[in-house]
Amino acid sequence: MRKGSEIISIILPFKNEENYLAACVDSVINQTDEHWELLLVDDNSNDQSPEIAQSFAHKDSRIKYIKNPKSGVIEAMKTGYQNSTGALISRMDGDDIKTPDNLEQLRSKVNIGVIAVGQVKYFREDGLGLGYQRYEEWINELTQENRNFSEVYKECVLPSPSWLAYRSDFEKAGGFDSDLYPEDYDLCFRFYAAGLKTAGTDGVIHLWRDHAIRTTRMSPHYSNNAFLHLKVHYFLQIDYDSDRPLILWGAGKKGKTVAKELIHAGVPFRWFTNNANKVGHDIYGVVLEDTDGLKSVEIGQMLVGVSDPSGIQQIQSVTAVSDLDVYWFF
Repeated sequence: MRKGSEIISIILPFKNEENYLAACVDSVINQTDEHWELLLVDDNSNDQSPEIAQSFAHKDSRIKYIKNPKSGVIEAMKTGYQNSTGALISRMDGDDIKTPDNLEQLRSKVNIGVIAVGQVKYFREDGLGLGYQRYEEWINELTQENRNFSEVYKECVLPSPSWLAYRSDFEKAGGFDSDLYPEDYDLCFRFYAAGLKTAGTDGVIHLWRDHAIRTTRMSPHYSNNAFLHLKVHYFLQIDYDSDRPLILWGAGKKGKTVAKELIHAGVPFRWFTNNANKVGHDIYGVVLEDTDGLKSVEIGQMLVGVSDPSGIQQIQSVTAVSDLDVYWFF
């Protein structure tokens, strides 16, 4: 089958999306690329969204309505995938909107071993917060330069509802089989671990909606601690080298969380801080060292749990003249 006619299976789990689902599905129906199937998986909604989904399924044979037999977004995605038939796999959120050329652009970039990644634009009816604007700029810059995985430990570097992969690559990375949250970031790490590359679209193709009851705002699965747990989990699995000294820089809230994760995993590390008030203190059984001591570390790996701009500048100046491999954990 020609690449241009291979079916794209779009997995769309939803729960109580009656205010947004119709606009979302309409944006799929209006795609310039018509070779797709949409799997609407109802994750036990108690509003009118199941009726909306079923109405679309009755009108368009490419749309399937499926009831999640279990509970939770991961189980819903597994159910959707089990019912999919396409050679290409993507996913969608029930409150977002695709631009008409979304699938066309993604298809033009995808290849075996290469995940197509779409540039995104956040929107919110009552105004967008600065944090989302910065995240949008950051992730789009990575996508434009096809270097998404270069900063994979900072944040989720693949927009969860705007990627496209061949089924073979998707399954190589474990598909939706993992039970770890945040599920989108977990899949991102598994794509990275599988050695896949990225190819970004030429412009914005996905409108990413923010609102007060968005799942990522409401669920503990998407807390800062959940993200840090996942980062440490995959660093130790993918990039950690036990033959090299491991350094942790930062003794604030994030740094302490990373330290606890390392201690729990039984991984030895040296802990540095530029906060004079904390130098010499024993925290969790590890004595904090002054960053001047980094001069004695010739070759190693560094995890950075600092988000303060002045602290970032100092770290960059130190690591620029060292042989440390740096992994930014914020």
